[in-house]
Amino acid sequence: MKLKVAPSTGNVFRDLGFGREEAEHLLVRADLMIQTQTLLASRGLRQKAAAQVLGVTQPRVSDLLRGRIDLFSTDALIDMVARLGARVRLTVKAHPAA
Repeated sequence: MKLKVAPSTGNVFRDLGFGREEAEHLLVRADLMIQTQTLLASRGLRQKAAAQVLGVTQPRVSDLLRGRIDLFSTDALIDMVARLGARVRLTVKAHPAA
């Protein structure tokens, strides 16, 4: 049996079949979520302490750590990163014409 392999678009969400705009939003949120998780892990905070720092509830921290991307907006994730003392910079790159 021969496997059919398709080249990646560079966005896993687009590769999974999401529309172009939604895939871009999901990718930004996923990047922010991963950074937030990394910052929390580097501090060694338990969920209750992390909730206090982030200004959210412990169940919300649990959702974050479980990767529940559907429950977090870009704004909420940027706020969390900022409360952890980091800065967010956005880079916009134009795609070559198709």
